[in-house]
Amino acid sequence: MTTTEHLFDAGTALEPLGDGRYRGDVDTRWWVEKGPNGGYLAAVILRALTLEVNDPQRTPRSLTVHYVARPAEGTVEVDATLERVGRSMSATTARLSQNGELLATAQAAFSTPRNGPAFDDNPAPPTPQPEEIPALDVPKETFPPFAWNFDYRWAIGNLPYSGSERAVTGGWIRLTEPRPLDPLLLTTYADGWPPAVFSRRQTPALVPTIDLTVHFRGSGEVRPPDWTLMRFETTVGAGGFIEEDGYIWSRDGVLLAQSRQLALYQERR
Repeated sequence: MTTTEHLFDAGTALEPLGDGRYRGDVDTRWWVEKGPNGGYLAAVILRALTLEVNDPQRTPRSLTVHYVARPAEGTVEVDATLERVGRSMSATTARLSQNGELLATAQAAFSTPRNGPAFDDNPAPPTPQPEEIPALDVPKETFPPFAWNFDYRWAIGNLPYSGSERAVTGGWIRLTEPRPLDPLLLTTYADGWPPAVFSRRQTPALVPTIDLTVHFRGSGEVRPPDWTLMRFETTVGAGGFIEEDGYIWSRDGVLLAQSRQLALYQERR
């Protein structure tokens, strides 16, 4: 890593091996509990697919990752495939593996800008500006290393383990080390806030991600470093699984991404 390389970019860096194969290292800096955060892994996969598409005019529009197994610290490989390259859209798939074991599969769509209706019925909820909200204390003895990378300003819903009647949460987030906002970082943000279901709980739990989908709703341009506002909600818990829907807005109220994930619910022991 050079002295000017951001820790996020170093943690998601990949070495091209040829024939759509890329190699990188999963970093314990992005760990939650016993393995890496799902949004972080999704960003690693998206980086490989972006490199394989190799067209700055075709930005990510949709990414879905299915998690098969938990990586250990160390080297991983991503096999990225261009399934179809059309006049304006590229359909891609990827497989993440470690030592020959499959860890995740993914599909993503990349596209150039297209003409269509322009409307947004999901405005950002009114909240104080992040500078008006105290920073959330993230003690290293109780929060996983992944959370240490972020500055959280709680603005929506209740804190984890407060026994709330609804699983709604959110607020402002940014990296503790400033970095431009792009689809890779948005992908990590989509799984970067403490799970909404925690606000319904009074005791700790685990919610490992089964699948994560991110829809990139902005134009795909890279934005300067700044806060983003996020809102997440879980409405159903059934059969040992929960869902979570998320929205991510820029400071000026532009909807940048929507997310949905299915997670396994586990009592923490």
